Amino acid sequence: MDLTYPPEAETFRAEIRAWLEEHLPPGWGQPGFSMSVEDRKAFNADWVSTLFEGGWICASWPTEYGGKGLSLIDQVVLNEEFARVKAPLRADFFGDTLVGPTILQWGTEEQKKEFIPKILDGTIAWCQGFSEPDSGSDLASLKTRAELDGDEWVINGQKVWTTQAQFADYIFLLARTDPDAPKHKGISYLLVPMKQPGVEVRPIQQIDGSAEFNEVFFENVRCPRDNVVGGVNNGWGVAMTTLGFERGASSTTGYRRFQRELDHIISEARRLGKSSDPLVRQGLARAWSKVKIMQVNGYRTLTDALNGTSTTVALGATNKMFWSEYHRETMNLAIDILGLEGLVMAGGDFEPDPDEAAMGQRGKPGYQVNEIQASFFFSRSETIWGGTAEIQRNIVGERVLGLPKEPKAAG
Repeated sequence: MDLTYPPEAETFRAEIRAWLEEHLPPGWGQPGFSMSVEDRKAFNADWVSTLFEGGWICASWPTEYGGKGLSLIDQVVLNEEFARVKAPLRADFFGDTLVGPTILQWGTEEQKKEFIPKILDGTIAWCQGFSEPDSGSDLASLKTRAELDGDEWVINGQKVWTTQAQFADYIFLLARTDPDAPKHKGISYLLVPMKQPGVEVRPIQQIDGSAEFNEVFFENVRCPRDNVVGGVNNGWGVAMTTLGFERGASSTTGYRRFQRELDHIISEARRLGKSSDPLVRQGLARAWSKVKIMQVNGYRTLTDALNGTSTTVALGATNKMFWSEYHRETMNLAIDILGLEGLVMAGGDFEPDPDEAAMGQRGKPGYQVNEIQASFFFSRSETIWGGTAEIQRNIVGERVLGLPKEPKAAG
C-alpha cells in the first residue's frame, strides 16, 4: 500500500483548492459558517452550472464526451479536495456515477450523443430500476418483461426501493426480454422515459416521515427499440458493470462522512455527560478504530486499482460489508447515548452530507428528526442496498477465503 502521491497530483490538488476558494461562498467550511434557507436554495440552484462550467462534473470521462480525461490518481485527488471542504461534486448521482459510465462503456455512439451531454449539464434526472419485490439478492430472478412491438419495447412489471423515482426523467432498468433463456441470459438493460402514461410511482413512507424510496409500476410502458444498452439479452453483464461503479467510487473519501458523524456523536456524549461512562467510551473507541480501518482499506483499494492487481471485487465486498455493519452498530450506540432525546421526533431540518443529498438519501424537506436520528433510520437500509451483508459474506468466503460455495436448496 502506497500512501504517497506523485508531484503532478499535488500540483493538481493545488489547482482544485484555488478553484474552490474562488467559487465557494466566503467562509464556507469554517467554524460558525451558516447559510439561510433562502441562500442555501440559491447556492444549490447555481452550483451545478458552476461545476459544469469548471469542468468538474464527470471529470474522469474522456474529453471527447465532455470530461477532462483525468487519470485515476487525479480523480482521487479531485474527490478528496471536494470532500475536504464538503462541497457537492455531483449533478445527479445515478447519472454521473452509474448510468453515465455504463453508457460510455457499453452504449452506441447515438446513445452517447443523446444522453451524455444531458447527464453532464444535469438536465436529466435518473433512477435505477433493478430490485423487485421477489428479486432483491437474487436479481436474476426478476419478472419485469419487455416485449418488442415494432420500433418500441413494451414494458410490464414492478420495481421497488427505487430512490428518486418521483423526480426522475429516465430509469435505467433490467427487464426480461427472452423468457425462455436461462435467467441470467434473457435480460436486457433499457433506458426508459418516466414521464409517460403507464408509469405509476408510489412513495414508500419511512418511519421518520421521509419517502425517498418508491415502488414503480409499469403497465404497457414504451421506450424506443434503440434504448437497449449493450445489446439485447446482454443486460446481466451490463448491470454488473453498473454495480461495479456503484461500489468503486471515492475509495479514499468514503470514510470521511463516518468520521464527521462520529465527531458529532462524541460531542453529544460530552454534552450529555456520558463521555466518561466506561461502556460508552469503549463503544466510541471501537467506532473510532473501525473508521480508521475504513481509511486504510480505502488506500488499499486505490493501490489495488493503480497496480491492476484485480482484487477489486473482493475488496469491494469486504468494504461494503464492513462499513454498512459498522454504521448500523454505531448508530445504535448513538441512540443509546441520546437516551430519551433519541426517542423524540424533535422537529426541524438539518444540513445533510452533500454527497448523500445528491444521492437523494437524506435531508429531504419535511424530516422531523435530528441528524443522528435520521442517520440511525437510514443505517437500517445500508446492509441491504448495494448488496446485502449476507451476500457480501458469500463473496468474501468464496472468492477471498476459497470456501466451498453455498449449497443450493433442493427442488
